[in-house]
Amino acid sequence: MTNHIQYETHSEQETLAFASSLSPMLSAGDAVLLEGDLGAGKSVLARGIARGMGIEGPMPSPTFTLMIPYEANGHRLYHFDLYRLSDPDEYYAAGLDEFVGGDGVAVVEWPGMAELDPEPALHILIERGAGDDTRRFTIENRGVAGYAPRTLTRWRCDDAE
Repeated sequence: MTNHIQYETHSEQETLAFASSLSPMLSAGDAVLLEGDLGAGKSVLARGIARGMGIEGPMPSPTFTLMIPYEANGHRLYHFDLYRLSDPDEYYAAGLDEFVGGDGVAVVEWPGMAELDPEPALHILIERGAGDDTRRFTIENRGVAGYAPRTLTRWRCDDAE
């Protein structure tokens, strides 16, 4: 059974804290699929998840390399940005599919460019809110066993069901 829960942050720092709180819920083999307009905050959310896993240092968007691997504290994270794919077959031809559902957490920006729909996954739609730095996150859990929405209550939208 899937569910949709909405959360909202009001600054980049708050978005990083929200994403960092997602990290303990994720295990090797889980995917986080990030969707939203350009500049919505997909890379910020990916960076927050990485920080929560103990990954430090620069974390550029892998726009031109498609995927950057990270490792810290025995955890692996694979950060994908598939925006520049012109065809879903490019993803498979590059051998990137072996990193989703594998030995780490895969955080994928623009999963639709490769027609990705793996499970277990958290599907996160990111939308701009009323303020310049306000972001709304709609999370659909598709089989991530550790997903614990109660730990994210401080960011839950008042109008969420």
